[in-house]
Amino acid sequence: MQTPCPAFTSYGHLRLLVGLVWLLSWLPFRVIALLGWLVGNLIASLPSSRRRIGARNLELCLPGWSSAERRGLLRRHFVAVVQMLLEYGYCWFASPERLRRLMRIEGLEHLKALDGRPVVLMMPHFTGLDLAGLRVSMEVPVVSIYSRQKDAWLDEFFRARRLRLGTGIIFSRQQGTRAVIRALRDGYRLYYLPDQDFGQRDSVFVPFFGINAATITGLSRMATAAHAAVLPCYPRRERDGYTLVIEPALADFPSADAMADAARMNAVIEAQVRRQLHQYFWLHKRFKSRPPGEADFYARC
Repeated sequence: MQTPCPAFTSYGHLRLLVGLVWLLSWLPFRVIALLGWLVGNLIASLPSSRRRIGARNLELCLPGWSSAERRGLLRRHFVAVVQMLLEYGYCWFASPERLRRLMRIEGLEHLKALDGRPVVLMMPHFTGLDLAGLRVSMEVPVVSIYSRQKDAWLDEFFRARRLRLGTGIIFSRQQGTRAVIRALRDGYRLYYLPDQDFGQRDSVFVPFFGINAATITGLSRMATAAHAAVLPCYPRRERDGYTLVIEPALADFPSADAMADAARMNAVIEAQVRRQLHQYFWLHKRFKSRPPGEADFYARC
């Protein structure tokens, strides 16, 4: 028997995965929630590097909590992450009418009041962020930045799904920020995720949950270049769907001090996270980069 070509096998597996996601897209939101609860609790009980990373992050950020409280929060987070993954069918295949029902918007007036001015929507890494980005693009034209996938077919599929409503444009991280700033000036609203550790390049160390975290200064740099207002926002998962919360524009932002701007951004994000701790992304190494002389927080993960 001839051995299948590895590329064909990978392609076939991807098509099967997409087919499964398409089937899940037909399920009601509450059924997805139940499946996510079952699978998420199972995964949370299994040893893994992601579970160790999540536990370490919660230990660093919530030192006043007991070990049992942090374990309970981490379990709830695994459930929220699995629910998010199972909901990708809504992002990729749901009709505009269904998307409107699944993702309500609170505070849209703050965005509409800035018609004619460049706007950055500052979205931290919460579960539901992709659905929220698609939903807001139904109200205003949106530009966003994405990381290319190593698999060419998967990369093209993701691009097509993100652009399927014809309401936005996307640029890869490798293309830099010039194209993004041009889009901002042309009337697109930037949907921007600034809260992960991208290394020390273009970053400053400012507090996040009381810990110095490598924080990119791209938000203030792009807002300055485009003369853009910055509106914090976040998705909140609820019983029958999500609510995308859009907050008022940050006053006197950006300033002339990039480090002060980064610290203010982290303080805003921390306040959002504390409102819904289990829905924030705790499974990545947020504190991977350390100031000179500090030990690796994740050495045992």
